[in-house]
Amino acid sequence: MTPPQVRTSDEKTTLVTSLARHRAVILWKVRDLDDERLRRPMVPSGTSLLGLVKHLAGVEYGWFCETFGRPVEPMPFDLDQDPESDMRADPGETTADIVAFYQRACAAADEAISEIDLDAHGTSWRGDTVSMRWVLVHMIEETARHAGHMDIMRELLDGATGDHAS
Repeated sequence: MTPPQVRTSDEKTTLVTSLARHRAVILWKVRDLDDERLRRPMVPSGTSLLGLVKHLAGVEYGWFCETFGRPVEPMPFDLDQDPESDMRADPGETTADIVAFYQRACAAADEAISEIDLDAHGTSWRGDTVSMRWVLVHMIEETARHAGHMDIMRELLDGATGDHAS
């Protein structure tokens, strides 16, 4: 639940809090499942819970860091070679590796968010000029969308539903 003081706070705090809530759901959705279930493709496209975490790590780095000229660690996928490589856990990647990658990406993004004004502009991977405000809203949408996918997958795997542990 959102603390009452956040419900009346400034714009940046409101956006950051919303993103943080959705990120927490992402991590909760992969808790307490074995590696086999986390890797199991749940839809015909091959998407899995771990694949979505890996994808979200890449987009956190991409939108918040690359867009604003900040450092990014080497990605464990190559979208030029395989456009879907960020959406699956490869055999050599462990659950701990992918979760740690997501946590590092979120930490790097948080640093960028804290240091960059909402009105500051960066250049997206497509070459579009975007503001930090737009990127925050976009990433709230992206993370919430994939949290919804993960909610359905998790329910299919073990019946767990919701956005936090009961």
